[in-house]
Amino acid sequence: MEEKRSNGAIYDLHDRPPFPILVGLSFQHLFSMFGATVLVPLLVGLNPGVAIFSSGIGTLLHMLITHGKIPAYMGSSFAFIIPMTSLMKSFGYPAVAQGVFSVGVVYLIVALIVSKIGSDWINKIFPPVVVGPIVMMIGLSLANSAATNATINSLTNKYDLKIFFVAFLTLIATICYNMYFKKFLGMIPVLLGIITGYIFATIFGLVDFQAVAAAHWFALPNFNSLFASKKFYPSAVIEMAPLALVTISEHLGHVMVLNKITGRNFFKNPGLNKTLAGDGTASIAASLVGGPAVTSYGENIGVMQMSKVYSVWVIGGAAVLAVVLSFVGKLSALIQTVPGAVIGGVGFMLYGVIAAAGLQIIVDNKIDYSKKRNLMIAAPILVIGIGNFNLQIPLAHSTLEFTGVALATIIGIILNLVLPKIAASEK
Repeated sequence: MEEKRSNGAIYDLHDRPPFPILVGLSFQHLFSMFGATVLVPLLVGLNPGVAIFSSGIGTLLHMLITHGKIPAYMGSSFAFIIPMTSLMKSFGYPAVAQGVFSVGVVYLIVALIVSKIGSDWINKIFPPVVVGPIVMMIGLSLANSAATNATINSLTNKYDLKIFFVAFLTLIATICYNMYFKKFLGMIPVLLGIITGYIFATIFGLVDFQAVAAAHWFALPNFNSLFASKKFYPSAVIEMAPLALVTISEHLGHVMVLNKITGRNFFKNPGLNKTLAGDGTASIAASLVGGPAVTSYGENIGVMQMSKVYSVWVIGGAAVLAVVLSFVGKLSALIQTVPGAVIGGVGFMLYGVIAAAGLQIIVDNKIDYSKKRNLMIAAPILVIGIGNFNLQIPLAHSTLEFTGVALATIIGIILNLVLPKIAASEK
């Protein structure tokens, strides 16, 4: 039976755009994820080129395991920054690699469990009254990051009016491209917005080309193997493996967003066990080459929501470009010169459209917030997630942290399961 197409899709899940259009759409995804994917290794002390390489390889592996049925891009995960930084300082990359490997193993174990018990339980713990606020919260929780990028000079850590104007002009340009351009140009408003913002940033003197000039055309990433040391670091496993449960909850949220914008049920096809196994295998692959743990990216989901292009060919193209660029020193260096002001300006739109997808779930399912139960579920999800009310548990060398997004998701699930259908005062 032929699969139903997504409403309003320009290129649906299995549509392959003509090659020139495919390249342009893939570059749009590449630019959208690049800043965050590179930032993680820079904060931890890993090689950015390896992180780009592992994000591309991880995405391709994810596509292979899910049989090309879900458009998800894998990028460096922020959830593991604290333990990876600590392990890097204390023991070096071999410890980090073992921690990243253990994260992947946890994903595979959970995937195995899901394959045995099925995924029917998802509908019970994730009804629309829970899913809508969670999807909104995922988008809005990134708002502070966008606002910081769009106002604060990372070099001086102070408010900078030039950065504000570049971010604002980037946002306006992205909106205009999205509203007034047709055909191919109408499909790449984010890429065009980034290019426009980059031009303005150059005019305002926010771009430094010295790194580009110094970079070689061909530069082999500084690969570092999991097997670089024969010593076992149990603290790495203890500190990083439990955090996989945090990112798994975020994974569920991302799949729910993709379900909404594409009109499909990826929990059923290819199956949650496959999507989890894809994430886990991507992290294991990263540990073998010297990269950080990876996870699916909300930035790329936002691009799909805006462009109405859900093609796995486009995601695969972005992954191939990431792998190629990790070896092209000058191009990699050029992309790294894109200032935070531009990323922040685009982020205002990308993160907002994710939040709007959550709002659409609420509207479509006619969730009535005059009923106390619905209100008591949505309110803490939104405030805990957006405010990043997190739980930090001290460990031997680091801290086990449940982010606001993860904590809000867990609390929303529990409230939905334990609260009565009707409040006592409403009977």
